[in-house]
Amino acid sequence: MRLGLKLFLGFFLIVGIAAFFVMRIFVNEVKPGVRQAMESTLVDAANVLAEMAAADLKAGQIRNGRFVADLARAQRRDPKAMVWRFPKRTLDYRVTITDARGIVVYDSTGEDLGRDNSRWNDVYRTLRGEYGARSSPETPGDDTHSVMHVAAPIHDPDDPKRLIGVLSLAQPNRSIDPFIAASQRAIMRRGAWLIGLSALIGLLMTGWLMHGVNRLNRYAKAVSAGEPVPPPKPRRDEIGDLGQALETMRRKLEGKAYVEQYVQSLTHEMKSPLAAIRGAAELLQEPLPDADRVHFARSIQGQEQRLTETIDKLLALAEVEQHGWLQKRERIALAPLLRGAADAVAVRAQAAGMGVDVEVEPGLEILGDGYLLRQALNNLLENALAFSAAGSGITLRAVADAEGVVLQVADRGSGVPDYAMERVFERFYSLARPATGLRSSGLGLSFVREVARLHGGRVALTNREGGGAVASLWLPWRDPAAPVRR
Repeated sequence: MRLGLKLFLGFFLIVGIAAFFVMRIFVNEVKPGVRQAMESTLVDAANVLAEMAAADLKAGQIRNGRFVADLARAQRRDPKAMVWRFPKRTLDYRVTITDARGIVVYDSTGEDLGRDNSRWNDVYRTLRGEYGARSSPETPGDDTHSVMHVAAPIHDPDDPKRLIGVLSLAQPNRSIDPFIAASQRAIMRRGAWLIGLSALIGLLMTGWLMHGVNRLNRYAKAVSAGEPVPPPKPRRDEIGDLGQALETMRRKLEGKAYVEQYVQSLTHEMKSPLAAIRGAAELLQEPLPDADRVHFARSIQGQEQRLTETIDKLLALAEVEQHGWLQKRERIALAPLLRGAADAVAVRAQAAGMGVDVEVEPGLEILGDGYLLRQALNNLLENALAFSAAGSGITLRAVADAEGVVLQVADRGSGVPDYAMERVFERFYSLARPATGLRSSGLGLSFVREVARLHGGRVALTNREGGGAVASLWLPWRDPAAPVRR
């Protein structure tokens, strides 16, 4: 099971169980809570009615006195009330009055007159000076619906310490069942919303956490595969700290490996010119004809220039290779870029009897680093000049396609041998120049390849029909934030 699913299920399980038990408690507490509130109301009403009935009960006129008449009129009233979306059109109270022995002397329904209620809990406890209440089935033998009875003592108006009867006030529990059911439904509905909202929050939080974890995972895999990638974006949490730690570790490891590779490459390439310089220097110590002395001195000078060129280009290549992503992005107009690159080699091209033609559609632009692109084009143009015959021409053009633009340098030189086609972009690999037979540092095309990588593009060198070669540098329209794979 994936980590994101584990996090989500764990969060949802905790919240779901907590919400379930909380809702169960709330739902289970609704019914007793409402009934307790109803009982409190019945206590108040029973004591008020007991005071109102005391005079008639003492006078023996409880069945036809003013209290009963007023109570009868009240029970015939239509409240026309709307209680929490539920209409109430009748009074649900039932009033029963017993004498001091517990015998019913008045019943608002007229059903239990003369019955001995002294054993009923409400009457029994009240006769003994305690609080009396009970809940009994509305219909004997049927526990589906019950009736709550609350009793209040009736004292002698002239002697408050003397108990002369008990008034029991009853109300069916079914009268409050709709409110209980509505409250329970509301709790369940809001609880469902709570669980759903908690699940959404858990999903978002899990997604947010996993987004950072997945970025680190992709970053680590790319680093382990040797792919250049930008560092993880900063975050103010432990994931961000881990990302920065991984980036620091990568830089240290890659720096160490790069220095080793750099030193090995540099020392390997310096052996040949240093050997030539050493040999020429040894010969110059011997008596030589002037012509030979000049020849060996020029050889030393040529090897020094080769060493200088190698070091300069290796430093430039190291500058671009150390970056896993493009450091600078700007909108670049291609027409001035190509013309500037052509002007940079114009003197050398003129000296070799060559011309550089620029072909570019007006208005073409690309997003990238102008300095690096100019350097790459200069390398391609110098490479074309080195392999082209005097009097031939070189074409520098920009061609747009659906996904990007292609910068091409086409010449009519000797072309690329088949055996070298797969190696021309390797570091220090170089072909002999047709005019001199000398080789370059072999770093120019490697530099162009790194520039293409940083821009999310690619570079290719192919032979041209009719003779010569075409170097193509393709760059995408999109923001080159993520480099392509090598």
